[in-house]
Amino acid sequence: MKSGDIVLKSSTRTSTARAALVGCMFLLAAGCRRAPAKESAPGPMPVQVQTVSLQPAPVTDSYVSTIKSRRSATIQPQVSGALTQIFIHSGDHVRTGQHLMEIDPRQQQAVVAQQMATEQQKLAVYEFNQKDIVRQRNLFASGIISKAADQQAEQSYRNSKADYESAVAARKSAEQQLAYYHIYAPFDGVVGDVPVHVGDYVSPTTVLTTLDENSDLEAYIYIPAERSSQVRIGLPVNITDATGKLLDHTKIYFVSPQVDDQLQGILAKAKVHAASGLRNSQQVRAQVIWSTAPAATVPVLGITRIGGQTFVYVAENSGGHFVARQKPVELGDALGNLYTVKEGLHPGDQVIVSSLQFLVDGAPVQPIPVH
Repeated sequence: MKSGDIVLKSSTRTSTARAALVGCMFLLAAGCRRAPAKESAPGPMPVQVQTVSLQPAPVTDSYVSTIKSRRSATIQPQVSGALTQIFIHSGDHVRTGQHLMEIDPRQQQAVVAQQMATEQQKLAVYEFNQKDIVRQRNLFASGIISKAADQQAEQSYRNSKADYESAVAARKSAEQQLAYYHIYAPFDGVVGDVPVHVGDYVSPTTVLTTLDENSDLEAYIYIPAERSSQVRIGLPVNITDATGKLLDHTKIYFVSPQVDDQLQGILAKAKVHAASGLRNSQQVRAQVIWSTAPAATVPVLGITRIGGQTFVYVAENSGGHFVARQKPVELGDALGNLYTVKEGLHPGDQVIVSSLQFLVDGAPVQPIPVH
């Protein structure tokens, strides 16, 4: 083989390799310019919906009410003196006749002892005159003494009898006064505040404590005068706390025949059951139920609150597809797990009750009815 052939063959191989390299680079560049594959759009979000329907709902008004005991007493002494013993504490449950406090009775005990001695003295005179009058009457009948002497003996007998009876009455009065130095519970109840202490000097104007019977309570409800034509005995009343929690369900049993001048309201009373746990002088809310009427309702789970405004999401049909629409609503009273709706919804609307945290206005959804 000649040297010229070797050079020619080498040059031919180099050209072929270059052509192949250029072809590969062309194919690579063409591949880089190919458009990327489009990503598939997400489908509608499955959500549970509940159809708005009309349900019987109460027409109500709420008023501030005060719980009062039908048996309540302010314990004050009937005599003056220093407190020597206090047997109870605030909040104690006491029985009728239970000893509550004692005022120093020694001075009155001395008065009782003096009256008893006077009574005995008067009794002795009276008993002597009882026997003497019999003797004097016999003497007068026998003509031994004059009529004047007989009348004088009769007068002495009557005076001694009156003196004795007066002494008995004075002794009983002193004993009654002595009983006032011992303070007893007038009925079963709960002891209120005890503002006095042992050693304090008390008088009939001093408040020792209060006693309330919590088993017999009633709610005092002042209803505006413009409702006078509607308020009546037998109206249902729900007693609730400040959060709306139901404490008792009762009825109005008394309606005042006149309007309170200061409050311009009509006093209505409703009995409160002991099991409610309410206490005397406690303030609550009384929800008076005037009537019942059909109203649109929405589940509690479908309600969202933003900046003090209440909203719901409704599954709305838009061109054959459903989207979530945010609607402001005005709520009424609670009915178990439902709220009545005063404004913002209509019967037949499909309220979304799930996945609310993932929804935005206009988001595509797939409604699934709740059974």
